[in-house]
Amino acid sequence: MAVEKERRDFLGMALGGFTALGAVAALGAAKRTWDPLPSVKAAGFTTIDLTEMQPNQLAVEKWRGKPIFVLKKTKDMKEDPRDVVVGSDRYFVAIGLCTHLGCIPAYYPDKLKFICACHGGQFDTSGRVLKTPPPSPLVIPPFKIEGTKIVLGEEGPEYKEMKSKNLIA
Repeated sequence: MAVEKERRDFLGMALGGFTALGAVAALGAAKRTWDPLPSVKAAGFTTIDLTEMQPNQLAVEKWRGKPIFVLKKTKDMKEDPRDVVVGSDRYFVAIGLCTHLGCIPAYYPDKLKFICACHGGQFDTSGRVLKTPPPSPLVIPPFKIEGTKIVLGEEGPEYKEMKSKNLIA
């Protein structure tokens, strides 16, 4: 009789242990479904290192699924209040989508302009409209300057100043 009781106690504890393990695994799986995907977490901020940028050469990065244009301006390019100044260098940073219908304009370094193939809209090296149909300049994404890097997705003081002057678009 005592052996039978010990056996039932053992089976009860084993069943309880397996049930507890199953409950912990189920809770872990449920938590993973509530957490944002890694791709969504990574889409929040993008850091762009500007040290390797060459003048008048367009770099295209990705932020929140959108192309970001980064252009290091040459000394002879016209200064503009929309320029992002890092050290002694000036950069053009914008979301690379035409404000007309969302096409991606191509950069022509010899002409110093962006041309949208969809409807012929043109932008200068500061993202301002040169030729319509785009209704507004290219949009500057929220950014913060950290040394020689630009962090997209966070509003730094430079961005807030541009925003207060209605330069963001």
